[in-house]
Amino acid sequence: MEPNTIKINEVEYVRKDQFNAMAKEFEGMKYVICRTYSAGVFAGYLENRKDKEVVMRKARRIWHWSGAATLSQLAIDGTSKPNDCKFPAAVNRITLLEAIEIIDCTEKAQTSIEGVKEWKQ
Repeated sequence: MEPNTIKINEVEYVRKDQFNAMAKEFEGMKYVICRTYSAGVFAGYLENRKDKEVVMRKARRIWHWSGAATLSQLAIDGTSKPNDCKFPAAVNRITLLEAIEIIDCTEKAQTSIEGVKEWKQ
């Protein structure tokens, strides 16, 4: 398997054919961003969806983000300002009620979101 990035003069570049590659799956589950009516926004693996009820695995709450104008951009590009984001620890499993938006993520976005340092107080 070829690497998804190349390094030239210590700068890492994403291969053109990998730019919009979909995020890596976990046990057949897609990596998504889910926005709910009142619980906020989460990024993780979509285990199940029934109507407005969503079950996610390895999910991080997207408490505050910077470096992306919208959740759509965050799902495509990730964040360009990871140090300004507040993403707490991932929970193993969460059931979200009142899901109003589910966005598939690219591999680039997944890597970026998972790379944001855990925010805690």
